[in-house]
Amino acid sequence: MEGSSSRIFSASALREKLTDLTTSPLRPVVALHASIDFVPTKIPRKRRLQTLAVAVWSTVLIICISLFLYLCSIPPLWPFIAVYLVWMSWIDKSPVHGTRLSPWFRSLKIWRYFAEYYPASCAECDLPPDRPYVFGYHPHVNQKCDVLPTTLSRGAIATFATEATGFSTAFPGIRPHLLTLTNNFDVPVYREILMALGISSVSKRSCSNILKRGPGEAITIVVGGAAESLSARPGTAGSYSEAEVAIQHGADLVPVFSFGENDIYQQMPNEKGTTIYALQKRFQKMFGFTLPLFHGRGLMNYNLGLLPYRCRIVSVIGRPIRIRKCEKPSVEEVTRIQTKYIEELTRIWNTYKDEFAKTRKRELSIID
Repeated sequence: MEGSSSRIFSASALREKLTDLTTSPLRPVVALHASIDFVPTKIPRKRRLQTLAVAVWSTVLIICISLFLYLCSIPPLWPFIAVYLVWMSWIDKSPVHGTRLSPWFRSLKIWRYFAEYYPASCAECDLPPDRPYVFGYHPHVNQKCDVLPTTLSRGAIATFATEATGFSTAFPGIRPHLLTLTNNFDVPVYREILMALGISSVSKRSCSNILKRGPGEAITIVVGGAAESLSARPGTAGSYSEAEVAIQHGADLVPVFSFGENDIYQQMPNEKGTTIYALQKRFQKMFGFTLPLFHGRGLMNYNLGLLPYRCRIVSVIGRPIRIRKCEKPSVEEVTRIQTKYIEELTRIWNTYKDEFAKTRKRELSIID
């Protein structure tokens, strides 16, 4: 009896403890809930679609790889997959020619939702379609939300790879080709999406093939590449090797500064001399791209996750710098064009910083 009453008492005590747990949440759970700013249950449908569009683009690489691996698991498809891989690897040269741009695909509604999420917009100047152009896009942001080495800045995508900001309407007769790392075109399915958006390889061969087609052709180089992405901070911009490309092909050089591009993610401090910087440089040396440590927001919260924050992005297109063609420009000529380029980029910053960068913590700095 004594043992039975003891067991009854233990069961009662256990029931009481469980009741306390249901009425009093665990302290770590309470602390976590308090620190995360969760999304309200009632959100306009349009805003949900905007977030979904950004989430799809942020994971499109994973989606494409997963889809391809799934197709590879179906034996009847193996002959077709083998033909596709041979064609992709040795036959198709579209990534270096920029010939697969699809106006229909660039105009899909998903891209409008993508641009409205931030929102992203474009402030343009007059660019006649009677000459080729080289756009230098600043600042560079290495968006590791795409998990693998796709270094496409969000404002550059919205402005030059889609019709979300009305590029073709603002600049009729100009065919834009945003350039990205060549290894992005080694991923099946994903490469087809990039090329339909008019995105091409950032190789010298690709630049030459596109610009040689003459008036109206344009390439957009996200200036800085892997090295500059380590220094991506509000109010910074990079170096200008695209000047030589423009001179060699007689293409007008146009600086573009995207206000707000470096504000859509928070990157951990990685100044020179820190352990994080050293690890990132070693990673860059091994794989050819960097892996910044960053955070953004999530699908269901506003302050924890890998999605970008809703920060306004305004891409200001500067005045074109007229270029005289010279296949082998001298160092002095390249330096002269670079100087004019920096002056125009600085003019853009000084003209629009109080309008589009009101909360800036520093002024524009040029990274050599």
